[in-house]
Amino acid sequence: MKHINLLISLCPFLSLLAQPNCEAYKYYGDTLKYKACKKAEQIENHYQFSKKFQEILDESILIDSTFAYAYREKSVAYLKSGDFMTWKKLIDKAVKFEATDNLGYRGWCRYQFFRDYKGAIKDIEKLDRLVDYNIGQSINGTYHLNIAKGLCYKAIGEKEKAIEILEKQIKLNEVEDFVGAYDYLHLGVLYLETKRFKKAVETFKKQSENNELAENQYYLALTYLKLNTPIQSKSCLEKAKELYIRGRKMFDPYSNPMDKIYLEDIENEIKTAYNTGSRFTSP
Repeated sequence: MKHINLLISLCPFLSLLAQPNCEAYKYYGDTLKYKACKKAEQIENHYQFSKKFQEILDESILIDSTFAYAYREKSVAYLKSGDFMTWKKLIDKAVKFEATDNLGYRGWCRYQFFRDYKGAIKDIEKLDRLVDYNIGQSINGTYHLNIAKGLCYKAIGEKEKAIEILEKQIKLNEVEDFVGAYDYLHLGVLYLETKRFKKAVETFKKQSENNELAENQYYLALTYLKLNTPIQSKSCLEKAKELYIRGRKMFDPYSNPMDKIYLEDIENEIKTAYNTGSRFTSP
């Protein structure tokens, strides 16, 4: 099965976003955008944080003040450097001038960097209303934007709606044989949190088949405890620790993914279990 996480290892996150086809502007007679686009092409040989990189894009905007691509490319360096106010001003202009190309990116950043869940939902749902095609993936390739939207609903306490969204998108992903690296994990955790323990076990097993993770075994262990099967829970916790030490865990270079755990979480659960004496003994 193909996995979105393969893309993460192949493509540097938040790299230059796709350069528009300048010739298309020329073909449709938009001379200003053609010139602005040709100027923006010159950033390819310059470092994103360099003065020259920003100057080229400023010149592109001077040629055509509505050229969304230039605003978006300028915004990325500010996002990376932590100047979120400047990033927001620039990406808002990009959305203003080309909403369909930029709403998904802004929505994902609202989710990932700012925990602005309601803002992210607003952007992703607006994009979905504007287009009649697949709204696509997050900019780092980890999630389909609908999965991200579902996680946002979970974050604001609407877990049933989150489950509905994740179930629907995962079914579509399965048809395309392109399930995300953490999709089953997140759905399994939602089932666990809403006390649908048997469905949680089934979903965590699917995650194991597709992309085994320490988090997956950890949450599976918690689920088995709820089902009063402590021996299985112990086995999962030991496997979770082994996977974590081997580096098989959730990862994002810029933020902590939802449902991520740490080695301390696993060890504390093991310690608590042994201290209580009977949790890992047969019933």
